[in-house]
Amino acid sequence: MLLVTGATGTIGRPLIDALLNQGAKVRAVTHNPQAAGLPAGIEVVEGDLSRPDTIAPFLEGVTALFLHPRAAGDAAGELLTLARQRGVQRVVAQSATNVDDPLDQQPSRYNGDRNKEVEDAAVASGLAWVSLRASFFAMNTLQAWGAQIRAGDVVRYPYASFAEAPIHERDLAEAIARALRTDALVARRGRRLELTGPQSLSHEQMVAIIGEVLGRPLRYQEIPPEAAKQGMIAQGLPGPFVQALMARYAREVGQAAPVTGEVERILGRPARTYAEWVADHADAFRN
Repeated sequence: MLLVTGATGTIGRPLIDALLNQGAKVRAVTHNPQAAGLPAGIEVVEGDLSRPDTIAPFLEGVTALFLHPRAAGDAAGELLTLARQRGVQRVVAQSATNVDDPLDQQPSRYNGDRNKEVEDAAVASGLAWVSLRASFFAMNTLQAWGAQIRAGDVVRYPYASFAEAPIHERDLAEAIARALRTDALVARRGRRLELTGPQSLSHEQMVAIIGEVLGRPLRYQEIPPEAAKQGMIAQGLPGPFVQALMARYAREVGQAAPVTGEVERILGRPARTYAEWVADHADAFRN
C-alpha cells in the first residue's frame, strides 16, 4: 500500500493516475473525501495533515509514503516519526531546485510550500528516502498568462529574457511513482535529485511556443516590473509572493536555466518538452 499526500493537487492528481496505471494499491489522504473527485480503485481517507495523529491509523500496512511540501508542511517530521513506528519503509519527498536558497528568496514559500522542511524531515526520518527537487512547473504559465491569451494575442509580463526549464507535471508524477514503487531511486543513504524540463526557455520563447501550438500569432510585450507587481496583487496574489518572485526575476534575468537529464535517467525516455505540455493543455488557453 502506498500513501499519497496532496492527492488532489497539480502533482498529486497525475501521480494517482500513474500509480493506478501501474496497478498499485493507493491510499489518498484528503480533508474532504466526498469532494476529492479521485478515481475508483483509490482508497480515499479523511485526515488533517497538520495534525499527524489523525493520519496515524492510515499508516498501517503502508510501505511507502509520498510527502507533498504544501500538504505536509511543518508537520512532516511528526508524520514521518509515526510512519516509521508503523512500519513504513521509505519516503519520497517533493522539493524544489531552489530549496537551498535563502528562505525569503523562495517565492513558493509564500504560497505555503515547505520544501526545505519536508526534505529535511525525510533526511532525518530514519527511513529510506529520496528527495525529488523539481524545477519550474510548466503549469505555472497557464496561471500567469492563460487569461491574457484567452482574451487576445498579447501577453504583457515583465522580464522577457528571464528563463526557466519548465517541467511537465506528468514527468514529475511518473518519477515519484517510480520512486514509490521500486528501490531503484531510494537508498538508505538517500538521494537528492534535480528534475527539470529538457530546455531552458525565456518568457518570450515560451509565449512564442504557446502561439505555435495554438496556431495563433502571440506577442510578448515586456512591461515594467512595478506595473506587473501591482497587477498581480490586484488579481489577488499575495504581496510577499509577488515581491519574492520579482526579486528572483531581477537576480536571474538573462541567465540560462539549469537543465538536468534526471527525468530521462529515471524514466528511460526524454522529458516532455514545453510544446508537448502546451498541446496537452491547449483547451485551457482557448476561449
